[in-house]
Amino acid sequence: MATLPGALIWEIVKKNNAFLVKEFGNGTAKVQFSKESNNLFNSHSYKYSGLANNKTVTIQAAGKDGVLLATSKTKKQNKPATALHKSVLKKEFRRMAKAVINQVGDNNYRPDLKKAALARLSAVHRSLQVAKSGVKKRNRQAIKIRSRK
Repeated sequence: MATLPGALIWEIVKKNNAFLVKEFGNGTAKVQFSKESNNLFNSHSYKYSGLANNKTVTIQAAGKDGVLLATSKTKKQNKPATALHKSVLKKEFRRMAKAVINQVGDNNYRPDLKKAALARLSAVHRSLQVAKSGVKKRNRQAIKIRSRK
């Protein structure tokens, strides 16, 4: 089976598809989002599209403490079950960031998505942080009492 070029797929799906979400803002301002998988910014554009590009990157939460980094295999486009190379990152944030940079940018996989992948990793990692519970600490600064004159 022959695969279609990404530009042709984008021309077919850019006006209307099942993943397109149109938001109307102030006046006639219109913002378009995309719910498709493998879209780092969830924005409706060719650069971030998971449908039109052969090489895609996905960063999602994996359980309570892990982050899933998935890249698509270019040779296995016809087999959806094995189309993604998945790896779970469970180390501290700096090591995860270095792994994402190595996988996305330094391997010449998709160097244009390096900043977007780091932004997505930061957002997912921040969402996994648990707020500390317990007694709040008192403010130990001196309280100024204003006297009347």
